[in-house]
Amino acid sequence: MKTAVIFYSLEGNTRYAAQRVAGALDADLIELKPVKAYPDKGFKKFFWGGKAATMKDMPKLEPYDFNGDDHELVILCTPVWAGTFTPPMRTFLSENDISSKKVAVLASSSGGNAEKCIAGLKEAAGVDHLTSQVGLVDPGDKPSEANERALYGFVEELRAAVNS
Repeated sequence: MKTAVIFYSLEGNTRYAAQRVAGALDADLIELKPVKAYPDKGFKKFFWGGKAATMKDMPKLEPYDFNGDDHELVILCTPVWAGTFTPPMRTFLSENDISSKKVAVLASSSGGNAEKCIAGLKEAAGVDHLTSQVGLVDPGDKPSEANERALYGFVEELRAAVNS
């Protein structure tokens, strides 16, 4: 079974986790990049990112190489913005029907409450069941034993799904 890890990362935490997952599963790693980048520092970062997430914006993305027919497992990796997933991920889901795929979600945040984001992403992807899900707290910036255990468990669940 071929696997795709789709991710958006503003500060690098989600990129770090997505790279680890893709490497462990020998998966295709596909980064979503908006044509117009979001501010990544200070008040503007929180204001524009939060506003865009809350308003369910769908920014135009730079071209990316994803063909849903080639992948049976799709892992969506996103930071948590204003309690939900990022606008680039919303654009990806509007451009790609993955509802018939096995889908897993990885959400990274600074506060540790990713459940609402994961539930929203599951709904937006149009799937009834997630193969696996995990919430991490700043996995790249603040490595911790809790993050490592959670990431290891996530990867092991995905390995089992790939081999089933």
